[in-house]
Amino acid sequence: MGKIAVLCYTRKPLEDAVYAEKLAYSMHLAISQDGEAFWPLNRNQGVLFVKATENPDGTLGAKSLKKPYLFALEDGSFAVIATRTEADRPAWASAEELIFFTSRDLISYEEAGPVALMEKTDRLAAMLAEYQSFYEKGGESGVSAEEISGITGCVPGNRICVSEEVGNLLLVHLTTPVNVAMELPERICVSSAQELSEVKATARYSDGSTAMKQVAWETAAVDFTKPGVYEVKGTVQQPHYDFPIALNRADPCIGFWNGKYYFIATNDADNNHTLYIREADTIAGLVNAEEVLLLDSGTYPYIGGLLWAPEFHVVGEDLYIFHAATPGEFFWEESHVMKLRRGGNPMCAADWSEPKRVVRADGSELCEAGKTITLDMTCFEYGGEYYAVWSQRQFLPVDLGAWLYMAKLNPEEPWKLSTEPVLLSKPEYGWANNHTFVDEGPFALITDEKIFLTFSSAAVDSTYVVGLFTAEHGADLLNPASWKKSNFPILTSRSVEGEYGTGHNAYVTDENGDIWNTYHARPGINAPRSSGVRRVHFNAAGYPVLDLTEEKDVAPQLKTVKMEVEVK
Repeated sequence: MGKIAVLCYTRKPLEDAVYAEKLAYSMHLAISQDGEAFWPLNRNQGVLFVKATENPDGTLGAKSLKKPYLFALEDGSFAVIATRTEADRPAWASAEELIFFTSRDLISYEEAGPVALMEKTDRLAAMLAEYQSFYEKGGESGVSAEEISGITGCVPGNRICVSEEVGNLLLVHLTTPVNVAMELPERICVSSAQELSEVKATARYSDGSTAMKQVAWETAAVDFTKPGVYEVKGTVQQPHYDFPIALNRADPCIGFWNGKYYFIATNDADNNHTLYIREADTIAGLVNAEEVLLLDSGTYPYIGGLLWAPEFHVVGEDLYIFHAATPGEFFWEESHVMKLRRGGNPMCAADWSEPKRVVRADGSELCEAGKTITLDMTCFEYGGEYYAVWSQRQFLPVDLGAWLYMAKLNPEEPWKLSTEPVLLSKPEYGWANNHTFVDEGPFALITDEKIFLTFSSAAVDSTYVVGLFTAEHGADLLNPASWKKSNFPILTSRSVEGEYGTGHNAYVTDENGDIWNTYHARPGINAPRSSGVRRVHFNAAGYPVLDLTEEKDVAPQLKTVKMEVEVK
């Protein structure tokens, strides 16, 4: 056993808009590397949530988790026994049962099911006896108040020792990295200022990950016509974005087309009756760029309002906007697609086609209007195929909540599916059904290592969050089993101070190869949804980090760099 201690715990609920019962009643983890004090992982947010159960009518029954207990198994893996309760009933009325989980690394968990339904083995009996003995004694974990004094609302479970390898993995996945060094060659040979401008700094982070950074070099004292050695200073470049970059703009998306960047978003300022577009040479230029009206609820007779979640997507050689619209009533909201004419100007409304409602391969309706709505449709290309992912919510005969579906698209007519939809996700975890049962806002992020799909969950209020799906390259993406859903959200109101209800992501790659996340959040618990931009970092395990703020991305004290430059 290693010397690193890990404590499992739940939290006392706070104000409903801050940390409600569905969030507090989950397993949290804290770590101690010095044996004296524990500090919380994952920003004192839950890392293990229990799944909802399905009712006879298809609706979900929200569940919560209390009294967690960690087991370190002989093969190096882990198990958890906890009490499952009904989240939407008062504590005195909740039916409780014991639930069992397994984990390889304390990052990903598999829910094995109720303990009462599992195969009775000596090992399970011993674990159950240990669990019951612990909580019959009042949960005496041996953790002092001083050891958990820095953990707000901590209700401790037990503690175990883990290896240094597992401890490091927890730090990689459950802490936000910070910039700890800037690395450059001690000396470099160049023959021109242009060559020098191409020399980048390597930013190194606390988890071992890295990122390349542009540097503005001071070359006034360098004579590139004469051989010699110079000490040259430079400033690490970092685009700055205040939050918000656009007030009352939700579901933002930045696209790149023919050398220009374009910004579009849901317009909350007029209750979602218009879509405006911006154009600039750089992402930063979009912040103050002029807005031009692209579509409103009076443009076409079959679109009356609720213009939601517009996204730019390039399919084949053409630019499209995927968005949701309705003839007037909320219950007729459906996914639509507009196409930019060949050679057209994205800033000219007349150069965009009429929105076409998304249909199945045979031309039939994707859903029955008035009973089921579709929205937040996104598109991505992988392996020469185009895929659509969208949110779909049946309201009649019962409200099932918003679920994520996926299908292939016909690239010649991307408003048509080419395969039958498959169910990808239900809002089964407490963070996904907090205040309402919703999975929506999907967007793909594909790297050399993984295929990621972020999505948003819960009510569109201060508890809105971002979840994560992961698939391996070469997997059958229409097989739901190919996608691994993270048990906890990766971006929440507790991720970045002053940003509440973060969600509905879209990604764009800039001219330097950096990936930028556009998202909306609220600059106060009850403030309007507004757009933000932040660089996407990838941790040492290759997973996206969406809460790396500017001061963590580039430490202010590390912005000035220097090296020797030898002129050839």
